[in-house]
Amino acid sequence: MADSGFTIWFTGLSGSGKTTLAERVREVLLGRGLAVEWLDSSKIRREMNRDLGFTRSDIEANLRRIAYECRLLNRNGVIAIVSAISPYRDVRDRIRVDLVRFMEVYCRCPLETLVLRDEHDLYARAERGEIQNVAGMNAPYEEPLKPEVAVETDRETPEACVARIVRTAEILGYLTPVAPSGYTPEQEETIKRRLRDLGYM
Repeated sequence: MADSGFTIWFTGLSGSGKTTLAERVREVLLGRGLAVEWLDSSKIRREMNRDLGFTRSDIEANLRRIAYECRLLNRNGVIAIVSAISPYRDVRDRIRVDLVRFMEVYCRCPLETLVLRDEHDLYARAERGEIQNVAGMNAPYEEPLKPEVAVETDRETPEACVARIVRTAEILGYLTPVAPSGYTPEQEETIKRRLRDLGYM
């Protein structure tokens, strides 16, 4: 049913635009009068999951705890927006099955661009060996194989990314469409064809 609870899960490397897009999508949905909660993985780690490190099992535990919060929010009609690197594909796929009404957004950006835009020198410190477990540098990141939306954050504007994310949620039946969508019939068909090819329609 449109406008009831579901989860939008942003995944991608550090600095790829997850937080920026999650915040903007949240603003759009709040502007429609919908109940929305944004769950940022780094903030949840600091506030609730300080017992967890960055081993694979700890990363998985952190994500599954976030997914449990999403399930509680969704069943009460709240849209959950998650921004989390979530580097392991099988963990994300299990969360998808558990949550059912789930939409994966992959924020794709070349590592060389992320290094250039890294304000906290995370990648440089990892390259120097000062810190470990930096996904994409000295720890794995497994790209999604079938995300509902894949955005190229080094080439697309945030506005274009947000518009496609929201329109995809409408096409999937998670949101009530707001007319006009702003997309041409050809653009609409491109989104629908992608979703059909992935098995989501």
